[in-house]
Amino acid sequence: MIFGAAIGSIIKSPILAIILAFLGHYFLDLIPHVEYQAKNLENKQWKKALPDIMKVFLDFFCGVILIFIFSKNYPLVYICGFFAILPDLLFVASEITKINLLKLHDYFHGDNVIHFLKNKKISNFWRILSQIFIVILSIYLLGL
Repeated sequence: MIFGAAIGSIIKSPILAIILAFLGHYFLDLIPHVEYQAKNLENKQWKKALPDIMKVFLDFFCGVILIFIFSKNYPLVYICGFFAILPDLLFVASEITKINLLKLHDYFHGDNVIHFLKNKKISNFWRILSQIFIVILSIYLLGL
């Protein structure tokens, strides 16, 4: 979310900023990182999924707060932040519905194409360090 907002803060064309924020999600997913477990969602075990859903909402809230603190608070940065997390929202929608187009998105967005490094032996140290770097870079770009 914060990377998408950073794109929205430096790209002056709203349409281009939104497209790049959306595509930025896939770019960042190519980089090994730590992810939320979604097995309870995939298995439709909704009662067990509540702690995971709470983590996602906490992460979302922290992202909004960081954008609020470090950006100039133009509406475009929040719109781009939303479009940057849209691929993950599409995943959730595909788990709830049976829409074939969303299932195709899951294949592309999932371990088969974009997250192909997810199962490679890369230590959590490097996965977390990459995330920290992206957050710091995004905060810097938000302030420009």
